[in-house]
Amino acid sequence: MFAEVQCARDDGDPAWLDDLKAVVGESGLSTAFVDRLAYARDRTPLATFHVRSGKPLGQLPVAVATPQSESEVAQIFALANAHGFAVIPYGAGSGVVAGAIPVENTVMLDLKRLNRFVELDEVNGLATVQAGMNGARFEALLNARGWTCGHYPQSIRMSTVGGWAACRGAGQASSRYGKIEDMVVGLRAVLPNGESLEVRPLPRRAVGPGLRDLFVGAEGTLGVITEMTLRIWREPEVRRPLVLAFPSLDHAWSALREMMQAELRPEVARLYDETESHERTHGEGPFARNPVLCILVFSGKAALAEVEERLTREICVAQGAVVSDNLAPYEHWLKSRFISYSPRYQAKRHFMDTIEITGRWSALPQLYQRIGAAIRELHPDVFFGTHWSHVYPEGACQYMTIRLPILEDEEGLRLHAEVWQRAQSICLELGGSISHHHGVGQLRNPWMRGELGAGQDVLQRVKDALDPRNVSNPGKLALRPRETNDNG
Repeated sequence: MFAEVQCARDDGDPAWLDDLKAVVGESGLSTAFVDRLAYARDRTPLATFHVRSGKPLGQLPVAVATPQSESEVAQIFALANAHGFAVIPYGAGSGVVAGAIPVENTVMLDLKRLNRFVELDEVNGLATVQAGMNGARFEALLNARGWTCGHYPQSIRMSTVGGWAACRGAGQASSRYGKIEDMVVGLRAVLPNGESLEVRPLPRRAVGPGLRDLFVGAEGTLGVITEMTLRIWREPEVRRPLVLAFPSLDHAWSALREMMQAELRPEVARLYDETESHERTHGEGPFARNPVLCILVFSGKAALAEVEERLTREICVAQGAVVSDNLAPYEHWLKSRFISYSPRYQAKRHFMDTIEITGRWSALPQLYQRIGAAIRELHPDVFFGTHWSHVYPEGACQYMTIRLPILEDEEGLRLHAEVWQRAQSICLELGGSISHHHGVGQLRNPWMRGELGAGQDVLQRVKDALDPRNVSNPGKLALRPRETNDNG
């Protein structure tokens, strides 16, 4: 999946570092080993596994630059084209698919100093923010004025607003507010040639293909988002949680499909398979006979939330669900919703990862059964649990947690690669999409052709036109990697 590479040797600083320092200032550039090492990876589990075994996944970057303005970002790209080094945007490093893994001769572009809240437009329900702002801070600033972005990823405290858009992310309230691509109304970006581009924030337009989508989801391969204008909403008057016990996944899927196709929009919709349900309910109360847990939250105007909850109860009860009086599963989720559990297992040398895909309602049963069976047969002690936490009228996101036991590095890495191969291949075979919100990075490169078909060639031609020297996050999205003659 990845070529094994070692950390680059220090053969003396390149002369262009002085030019780079002149752009961002002494405090905005670091060539210290500790900083280069810190920026040599993101939170990709595979990168963690490699670090544990002393075999880094990528190269050490040459330097870390932290520009303070869009103009400085543009100047950095101009230098990259002149001298042939690669530029990789870095938000907060919360990505899990190797989207920020450096290649040879790389400058990491840390956007954390582009973190200004530019404008709150309360008349039009819009907020403009620079790309490097921390997600939790952005939400807190909105909340203080009675607004919400509606985007609550698990990584909200360790991700940036620009990172949300670059990776086409989703939050835990996506069934009500949509994914990030539904929220971004306008943006500013710096192209790989150093030019600035603006997509003005307007309600709708019909002036050709949407340029916004050249950057939302491009993971920095076509340039760097520096500022965004997002659609925002008033904080809900109420939030009404509902805990349900279903007799089976088939009944639950049918209920959620009917709910979404009836135009009911819960803020939160989380359905767990029996494995994950038991972890949260221990088979107690109504879950002794109905082992499948579903958590719903209805929000907004009090009267509207009450109607949505009542209509949803009717749909779910008709599918055999029992409404639980015990809100403990919801309260536990609410308390821990922004906590990642992977590091605790990875620190004990487990091979733990998550894979999220999407499928239509008609395909979900097979997607769950076939992928689960294929992964369970890899090892007798593998953990495979699944939940569906983003539901739509057409289908849902299937989020799978896979935990291999403590193994020798060679065997663990082999089985981890096989987990991904089986999950992604079966997904494509059954007509699903290989990613819902984590993005592509490098990890999903092997399956992009199966996902996009001829669209992969279109994407490469766009990349070649905008970035002929291949300086902007090369090798991600299964685009052409850096070649020797790219390096100047």
